[in-house]
Amino acid sequence: MTTERPPASNSELNRRNLFKLSGLGLAAVPGLAACGRGFGGGGDDESGDGVTLNMVWWGDATRAEKTQAALDVFLEANPDITIKVEYQDSGPYQDKLATRFAANDAPDLMAMRMDSLREYADRGALLDLNEYADDIDLSGLSENAANLAEVDGSVFGVPAGLNAVGFVIRKDFAEQYGVAVPDGNTWSWDDLAAFAQAISDASGQEVYGTGYDVQTLQNLVVWVRQQGEDLFTEDGKLGVTAATMEAWFNLADGMRRSGAYPPAGFFEEIGGGADQSYIAQGKLASQIIPTNNFLGYNEACGGTLALLRIPGETQAVRRGQSVDCPHLWSVAAASKHPKEAVKLLDFLTNDPEASLATGTTRGVPASSAVAEEIKDSLEPDDLTATEYLMGLQGEDLPRSYTYPPGGSAIADFLDVIAVEVEFGRQSPADGAAQFIAEATAAIEG
Repeated sequence: MTTERPPASNSELNRRNLFKLSGLGLAAVPGLAACGRGFGGGGDDESGDGVTLNMVWWGDATRAEKTQAALDVFLEANPDITIKVEYQDSGPYQDKLATRFAANDAPDLMAMRMDSLREYADRGALLDLNEYADDIDLSGLSENAANLAEVDGSVFGVPAGLNAVGFVIRKDFAEQYGVAVPDGNTWSWDDLAAFAQAISDASGQEVYGTGYDVQTLQNLVVWVRQQGEDLFTEDGKLGVTAATMEAWFNLADGMRRSGAYPPAGFFEEIGGGADQSYIAQGKLASQIIPTNNFLGYNEACGGTLALLRIPGETQAVRRGQSVDCPHLWSVAAASKHPKEAVKLLDFLTNDPEASLATGTTRGVPASSAVAEEIKDSLEPDDLTATEYLMGLQGEDLPRSYTYPPGGSAIADFLDVIAVEVEFGRQSPADGAAQFIAEATAAIEG
């Protein structure tokens, strides 16, 4: 699955960050040691009687409240540990985390972006959890989930939750305009185009049939896999060809020219949550979302959404979807309290109370046993998303490889190139060639 750039949190939506986390700002988390603006640092309890862990992540106030609820359970059972919690909007998170490491002031436990894991791991900045096998139980993770943080045989994190992308369709629009909702288990990209065209035509383009983000890497990753390639290979190379990139640009471009997909410039920086999204505003009939956001989107759309798999999964050269995660929890190799940090990580991973407190704000629990235990306590829409993910985990899916060093820059120039193609200032073929050249230089340079 996601972002990545960070994958999305509670439905934050704008033109270029459609599925990336975006917080509502920094705020204090009552009941924990401290939560300041920016990242401060960890250390021992001022009283000298215990240990203080510094824990940082990106997200919004809702995520902070849910995380606090889980940490309260941990703190009650571990009175000798204090947790200094800080969270940050997604935009500045990466730079602030890098600054902390550069200043030899790394947090003990941190949200680690999938596109940054290998860069930190290769520098020896993260703790290899294999060395703490007696302190953390990872046996409940599926092979797909366990592989997400593996680099050269070492494990440098645990998924904070499991996620995937899915297609949502507004059933009320399908009924209103007399268009059948496709079978999500068997539909193709041609079926999506036909559905979208029918909605756009029947509504006089008051509602566009579909509108997904070409710039989101996780969407691209699924398409590339379906063509029999990998965006990034196991050995850290660029695996996608120019022909596949051209086909990706042409897919949206063709639907845009036919009116099934919105025209160039349609998407703007609207900000806000799911209730401000284009599908909730009634301007789109379908789009791709991270599945952990299904509850928020369905509420915003009045309970009208159907959650489908990505088109093309049964017609393609191979499966494209995979089990991914919004972010990993990683421990700094320089932590003064690695055992306590790992203990907290084990709690977040394996304690059902922790997952009940956090809900699906970070996706389905990484432990299959925990996911199974809590699923009957979930709200119906969260249960739908959880069963979607649990179903995927039981299937033979391609592995998600870690981003190679330099890979985190790819989302930035993909953004620029996709806009040039969108407005017709660059052909799909030229955009694809530029993408291959710049991505190769970023990874190999």
